[in-house]
Amino acid sequence: MPESFFVLSKDYLELATDEISAIAKMYDRFSKIKVISNLVIVQSKTNVNEITKRATFVKTSGQILRKMSGLFLDEENVGVLKNAKSFVCRVINLSPNQFNVPELESSMGDMISKFSHAKVNLENPDITVYLIFTNNENFFGFSKRSKEQVRPKKIKKYPHELDWKLTRVMINLIGMKKGETVCDPFCGTGTTLLEAESMGIHGIGLDFDEKMCEIAKKNLKVNNYHSKIINSEFHGLSKIADKFDGIVTDLPYGTASKTSEKPQEILKKFFSMLPKRKKVAIMYKKEMDFNSKLNGLKKYHIYRHKSLTRTILIK
Repeated sequence: MPESFFVLSKDYLELATDEISAIAKMYDRFSKIKVISNLVIVQSKTNVNEITKRATFVKTSGQILRKMSGLFLDEENVGVLKNAKSFVCRVINLSPNQFNVPELESSMGDMISKFSHAKVNLENPDITVYLIFTNNENFFGFSKRSKEQVRPKKIKKYPHELDWKLTRVMINLIGMKKGETVCDPFCGTGTTLLEAESMGIHGIGLDFDEKMCEIAKKNLKVNNYHSKIINSEFHGLSKIADKFDGIVTDLPYGTASKTSEKPQEILKKFFSMLPKRKKVAIMYKKEMDFNSKLNGLKKYHIYRHKSLTRTILIK
């Protein structure tokens, strides 16, 4: 099976690594994953672009052509440039060794030019050729030019709304597939619904605050998205359990919570009424963790600032 590589942002590295694994196995359950620091190697029948389009924290991705014991290029290595008009060389150094990167990239370009009719284009090349150095292994790979993804628009925001990156990664961690439906019982301005629809996933949002429902509807409309918004307490979740496949939400806290109930009580009630056999990702304030009912589930702690750490729980 072909191998793909993904260089990840070091922000939330555990989340980012697990996200790539979850997406790869969602498309192909036989995918094999290898992690080298912030480099993830995926052996899968799934095209690298399919995984990249879904992922949140990928900085660079491409297809691996071969492992390399040194900088050795021949005509077979650069066969990918056969029909390309332009290329650029990039070195990714994830090892402790020091390299003169500009000089190495220039040397690679000179060698590749000997076996190819493609010309170097630093701005907008057809193909980007990569040499990736790690502690123990080096990889030679490439990526083709692709269109930049368009982010969903948001015409109205709210100070305590859910961060879109963390929302997207939660959707991916529970393996929501295109065509399925996700529910956010505290949907606020609609961040979960926007991210879901951008990935081809349907959405249902609940919120007891009519003002938030109207904001969410406006944010959906500007993107021509069609998620359903229901002005309701989260208790209404049980009535629509047959309408969705998974739950992704951020539990309100502090000034973001306008309910008279304590956040701990909301969390307990929420978990007690979760429909069975549903995928669940929930974010909440770390201090709200309670008793052993939440043990055995995957948790990630997101440090925001001195007085606030958020927990992402995957069920």
